[in-house]
Amino acid sequence: MKKLVSILYGMFFVVSLIAEETPNVTEEKKVETIHTLKLGGKELRYKATAGQIHLKDDNGKVKATFFYVGYTKEGLKDPSTRPITFCFNGGPGSSSVWLHMGAFGPKRIVLDDLGRPVAPYRTEENEYTLLDQTDLVFIDPVSTGYSAAAKSEEAKQFHGFDEDVKSVGELIRTYVTRHDRWTSPKFLIGVSYGTTRAAGLADHLHENANMDFNGLVLISLALDFQTLMFHAGNDLPCITFLPTYAAAAWYHQKISHKEYPTLEPLLKEVETFAYGPYASALLKGSKISKQEEQEILKKLSLYTGLDEIYIQRSNFRIPALRFTKELLRNSEKTIGRFDSRIVGLDCDPLAQHMDYDPSFEALFGPFTSVLNHYLYSDLGWKEDQEYKILTNVHPWDCGKEGKYLNVATDLKEVMCKNPNLKVFVANGQYDLATPYVTAQYTLEHMDLNPEIQDHITLHLYPAGHTLYLDKSSMVQFRQDLARFYKESP
Repeated sequence: MKKLVSILYGMFFVVSLIAEETPNVTEEKKVETIHTLKLGGKELRYKATAGQIHLKDDNGKVKATFFYVGYTKEGLKDPSTRPITFCFNGGPGSSSVWLHMGAFGPKRIVLDDLGRPVAPYRTEENEYTLLDQTDLVFIDPVSTGYSAAAKSEEAKQFHGFDEDVKSVGELIRTYVTRHDRWTSPKFLIGVSYGTTRAAGLADHLHENANMDFNGLVLISLALDFQTLMFHAGNDLPCITFLPTYAAAAWYHQKISHKEYPTLEPLLKEVETFAYGPYASALLKGSKISKQEEQEILKKLSLYTGLDEIYIQRSNFRIPALRFTKELLRNSEKTIGRFDSRIVGLDCDPLAQHMDYDPSFEALFGPFTSVLNHYLYSDLGWKEDQEYKILTNVHPWDCGKEGKYLNVATDLKEVMCKNPNLKVFVANGQYDLATPYVTAQYTLEHMDLNPEIQDHITLHLYPAGHTLYLDKSSMVQFRQDLARFYKESP
């Protein structure tokens, strides 16, 4: 079936519209295998567990079956003192395949330096795995991977912020209890909407299960949706996206490298303009003077690489899905939304918006192939059912927050209640799905108590949305994470 593409809220993961078929509920299945990995010149022996956990209602009836893959270090006298990390991607509607096979699992898909899979697609030992620091559990939320509601018509009851947090929270609580990990230092790693989930989970499990986490790793931050959603009357994304537009324009040489030989000074200049003259001009609306309009127009053209007439006709407001189409329109090419360095050919040169995301299309097929092969051949999980890499979970209920979900408040609350919690935020300079300034803005407006302000650190890498796929970024990212784990109590 031809894959249709939609973009939820104009942000996060692109989701494929795949029919949801749910198998009959059976007994929980689990397959355990023992492996070794050479890491830092030493051999690490670990157990891999591909398994299921049933989610039950108050009457003991199965509501859903979660699929997970866990990795635990072998040979420890007391595993309950070793850190454990629960990992998930975003979407909503994404499985954990990207973090599993692209970032922290013991096997990683072979990639080029920009993070694009190399054909023929295969895996190799992952020198960046976190197994030397922590045990790992990769979670597929309901309707993704092999996780599913007991009845397909009931899947929608899991498709919402509150519902998702409750179900994933129950899975984590059950796993921790069954494996005697209550005394282990506990961490969450989430990407994109997975950062939304992680912030909600930390607060939910503190309140409802008395479970505290030592650290959160939030990759490609998405806590305040108002910073990310281009809607009429919401000018905030116009401001927060502009520096990333400049990064993309600079990379594709639409901004003079003679005038700006390196990217960082340009980004600082654009940030100052975005928060200052540009924000002021947007606030004035139709009251802006002709002189100021011309000044803003020239700066926007310089920083975005777009034609002044196009910017003026856009009313000085440029949605991301138009920018990705417009920057290289004359070459009939489109830049990536996940990674604006990646270029693809236009399917429809006359369209207003991007036809597809070339930085996404480069990943979907290869990751699907290696994940299915790895589960079947390496982990011994023999399954005919389709593993849903990405799936449609529309409509997604954002709960009481409505249009602009903001879980920065949840994060603030749990950080106040659990002052030992440390938060590591990582963003990419070329990410047009969750730009780095949206992360800066969100963190700067959390109004944290000064005593815990330094418990959040923001790290910026020269990469895109899936920054862990970029080789140079991953080297530094992995070093930064190792330090974070050692410094988190």
